Amino acid sequence: MSNLNRNKKIMFKTFILLAGLFMLISGGAIAQNTIQRYQPEPYVPESPELYRTIAHMDSVFFNAYNTCNMDIMASIFADSLEFYHDKGGLSTSKAQVLEATKKNICGKVTRELIPGSIEVYTINNFGAVEIGYHRFHNNTEPAGTLSSISKFITIWQFKNGDWKISRVVSLH
Repeated sequence: MSNLNRNKKIMFKTFILLAGLFMLISGGAIAQNTIQRYQPEPYVPESPELYRTIAHMDSVFFNAYNTCNMDIMASIFADSLEFYHDKGGLSTSKAQVLEATKKNICGKVTRELIPGSIEVYTINNFGAVEIGYHRFHNNTEPAGTLSSISKFITIWQFKNGDWKISRVVSLH
C-alpha cells in the first residue's frame, strides 16, 4: 500500500473519531441545556379549599412546634406515624418522635415556612400530600445567621373528621 493511501486512511479514521467525539460532546450539551431550561408549570391548586385546609393545618402544627406545645403536636400526629429523615433515618414511634422533639427542638429550633412554596394534592380515599420548603433556625446562634432551605413532604390522613399527619419525609 502506498504512503498516499495509508495517509488517506489515517486522515479518514481521524476525521471519523473527531466527528464522533464532537457529536458526543454536543449531544451532551444539548441534553444538559434541555434539562437546565425545564420550567415546571406554575402550581395551581386543584382544590383551593383543600389547599387552604392543609396550609392551615401546617400552620397550626408548626406553631405548636415553635412554641413546644406537645399536646397539640401529639393530637395532630397519627398514631401510625412514620417519619423519614434523610439524616436521622426512619422513626415509626409517635412517642419517640415527640420525645426527640421535646429533647432536641424545644427552645432550640424555630421552623420558618418559605412563603408560596406549599403545594397540596389530593390522595383519593385517604387525604392529601403537602410538598414545600422550609428552613429551621438554630435559636442558639446569633440573630440573622443563615440557615439552609430544605424540602418536606407531609402525608395528611383525613379520618373521622380530623386531619392527621401520618407520614413525613424531611430532606435537608
